[in-house]
Amino acid sequence: MDHFVHPTAIVEDDVTIGSGSSIWHHCHVRRGAVIGSGCTLGKNVFVDAGVRIGDGVKIQNNVSVYAGVTIEDDVFVGPSAVFTNDLHPRAFAYDWAITPTIVRRGASIGANATIVCGSHIGELALVGSGAVVTRSVAPHQLVLGNPARPSGWVCTCGRSLRTPDDDRPAPAVVCASCGLPWDRDVPRPPGR
Repeated sequence: MDHFVHPTAIVEDDVTIGSGSSIWHHCHVRRGAVIGSGCTLGKNVFVDAGVRIGDGVKIQNNVSVYAGVTIEDDVFVGPSAVFTNDLHPRAFAYDWAITPTIVRRGASIGANATIVCGSHIGELALVGSGAVVTRSVAPHQLVLGNPARPSGWVCTCGRSLRTPDDDRPAPAVVCASCGLPWDRDVPRPPGR
């Protein structure tokens, strides 16, 4: 086996786990889930049936990733974050429908954030800790609060590009932290 599954984890049949991935204490990965290469699932992570997780993803302790969620490559999900999948939940509803959510490549989601289904998180976006995301987040956008509101823009390195009162940064800026040039209309892949 070229991946690690802790003895206390439950990994159901028909799960695909990529090379170099680690699934830690008390995780539960349901049937049909796909976990990419080089991923880490921390203690007590729940991955629902059919969920797709890309390569290089880090999911911290106590995160629930429900059916209908797709997490692309190099995403960070902080402790106790949760994804919903039903816009009209009722314990007695028999006709409920999954509403999909996509977290794009390189995005980061802070601890205790809630991502309401149907919201898409753009490439390299940053969702602050405790934020409740009720609508989609643009690439490189920083959102904070409940409900989450735009609060600035972030570089590939995750540092702020402008002050929160700016609607959009200038078309081309240089990050003061890492020196990476950034064009708001051309998202940069991680590490470049």
